[in-house]
Amino acid sequence: MEIRWRIIFIRPGLEEREVKLGFIGLGNMASAVIGGILKEGIAAPGDIIGSAKTKETAEKKAKEFGIEVCTENGKVAEQADVLVLAVKPQFFPEVISEIRDILGKETLVISVAAGKTIKYIEEQFGSSGNGNGLKLIRCMPNTPALVLESCTGFCVNGYVNQEEKELAERLFCSFGKAIEVPERLMDTVGSVSGSSPAFVFMFIEALADGAVAEGMPRAQALEFAAQAVLGSAKLVLESGMHPGELKDMVCSPGGTTIQGVRTLEKGGMRSAVMEAVIACAEKSKKL
Repeated sequence: MEIRWRIIFIRPGLEEREVKLGFIGLGNMASAVIGGILKEGIAAPGDIIGSAKTKETAEKKAKEFGIEVCTENGKVAEQADVLVLAVKPQFFPEVISEIRDILGKETLVISVAAGKTIKYIEEQFGSSGNGNGLKLIRCMPNTPALVLESCTGFCVNGYVNQEEKELAERLFCSFGKAIEVPERLMDTVGSVSGSSPAFVFMFIEALADGAVAEGMPRAQALEFAAQAVLGSAKLVLESGMHPGELKDMVCSPGGTTIQGVRTLEKGGMRSAVMEAVIACAEKSKKL
């Protein structure tokens, strides 16, 4: 694998050295992030260590990515300069209790758990180990990290210095875009970015189903639908135009597209999407 550039760790009194990235949890999100980092070439497999709950999962990820793996969370916490907590929110108390006395004082911790606030995580670490000096970043990437098109929202606590924030931002940007937001918006980030790929996949599938109903082979229908969504998203980002304005450009008077828009409006598409985003955010607040 070609290494284009690597994240470098520089701290007062320490020599410049490459960062050791640690992942506790090797599920879908962690896999997307690791895959993106390796694909972009900012880290070698030897720069990454990860732990999984089962030996089977660990071995599967070792084979998939070539990284060092284990089933001991403490081993990862001990070695990592940057530690990513990529376990489900309900497992946070258990995992943190295993690592809080092992974690180095200068370790930068990154949480990708939905709903778990900076205050909650700091309290879980308590007075042991780093105590209230925990260097913590809360973030929410999404699975398009695997193709280097993630959009990661993040916020930091008061113990993260500018250099550490920039280091994390470079890491996030290696697999897409990174946008710093106030913590009060993190549940919204989780819904409009973290969860929304599932909604988009459903939309692509529905577009393809419609084309199949009109006689197009499914593989071809999926290619047309996915490319249309990709191109449309790129047009929004690169043109700077409002989506409504771009929509109006496609809708010729008395044409086919406006009839399709009429049908979607009749079915409550906009309201349904809005309610889905709101439902995700509300669930995140309760986790």
